[in-house]
Amino acid sequence: MFDKILIANRGEIALRILRACKELGIATVAVHSTADADAMHVRLSDESVCIGPPASKDSYLNVPALLAACEITGADAVHPGYGFLSENARFAEILGEHNLHFIGPKAEHIRLMGDKIEAKKTAKKLGIPVVPGSDGAVGPDDDAMAIAKKIGFPVLVKSAAGGGGRGMKVARSEADLEEAVSTARAEALAAFGNDAGYMEKYLGKPRHIEIQIVGDGAGNAVHLGERDCSLQRRHQKVWEEANSPALNVDQRMKIGQVCADAMKKLKYRGAGTIEFLYENGEFYFIEMNTRLQVEHPITEAITGIDLVHEQIRVASGGGLSVTQDEIHFHGHAIECRINAEDARTFVPSPGTITHFHAPGGLGVRIDSGVYQGYKIPPYYDSLIGKLIVHGRTRVECMMRLRRALDEFVVDGIKTTLPLFQDLVDNQDIANGDYDIHWLENYLASKPA
Repeated sequence: MFDKILIANRGEIALRILRACKELGIATVAVHSTADADAMHVRLSDESVCIGPPASKDSYLNVPALLAACEITGADAVHPGYGFLSENARFAEILGEHNLHFIGPKAEHIRLMGDKIEAKKTAKKLGIPVVPGSDGAVGPDDDAMAIAKKIGFPVLVKSAAGGGGRGMKVARSEADLEEAVSTARAEALAAFGNDAGYMEKYLGKPRHIEIQIVGDGAGNAVHLGERDCSLQRRHQKVWEEANSPALNVDQRMKIGQVCADAMKKLKYRGAGTIEFLYENGEFYFIEMNTRLQVEHPITEAITGIDLVHEQIRVASGGGLSVTQDEIHFHGHAIECRINAEDARTFVPSPGTITHFHAPGGLGVRIDSGVYQGYKIPPYYDSLIGKLIVHGRTRVECMMRLRRALDEFVVDGIKTTLPLFQDLVDNQDIANGDYDIHWLENYLASKPA
């Protein structure tokens, strides 16, 4: 096991990792920008190091500063959390070159799954079902129309180098294709410095289902069920559930085992998530995230397994703490991402929190690094916390969520709490009857 872990992140995920380290008796080092000097994870860590000014490129993405912090403090491992350097293969290699452990997958797997075209090819080889599409990148010299006709309209043109909705355009007919391809390439080049794109069948009303896996890097892997992340705005997840209201036990176990078997073949190490579009009883691979997900707590809620503990165990050379037959699913869990944003316009709302009261009680968990008097900086992601509720049934879970939302108080800034108070009382949500387009259609129907 490691002696000291440097947490190369900020906010709620840095605090989440710190808590896991403390439970395992591992010393912690918090790094922070000047804007985060008063952050909760900095206050609670054993040591802290300032690594630069507010801009991420000068602090949380500053690899030399992170290496220096490891050397100064004697940290022997780095946990990247999510975002920032968590899926940077070169960062993982650099740590290894300095005799430091990266708490995450092998660099080769980060690189492989970071390229969406290669990831899709690999998934197909591993027996994971994929969306019908182009065999590789669709270049300027390729006959995009011939490829699209073979797939069948509508088609989706996607960036090979990134996500978040950038470099992604739908062509519903032959007349739309040329503009969709050129626009997607331009957006991808501007956002990711790479205009490579690929084409796949566009699904009309799919759900977004993801399978949580953990591997030990030596050929052992397990799945921990699925999460339904279909409630999205601009391809950003807003509300997540485990298990999905759309799947039955047989479907869950079948696709879960397919993913676990694939990760065994790959000899994948650490936590990862295989994401699918699901429509008409069929799963279609879209990408794999080689890191911890924001929504991992709902999987922890229904399985009782600490995913950060597992990450640390396997990165240090230990095996998985559980076998597949020891993993059982209990009840239902929902996570709401609370952002410092206007609940209607989604304009960011940085500022000082003048009053903060977190809900509590049975089955309620808050993952947040904020507190009364904390100043939300304007430089980073607007996520200020996650409300996770768990119940024996989905109905009980929804009842608990409604109560917890009523208790949750954040004053001084605008938050998305009112949005969730609306959603929890919506009949479609209560019935679990929604897809990846539902939330944007709902928001568009609301009066200004």
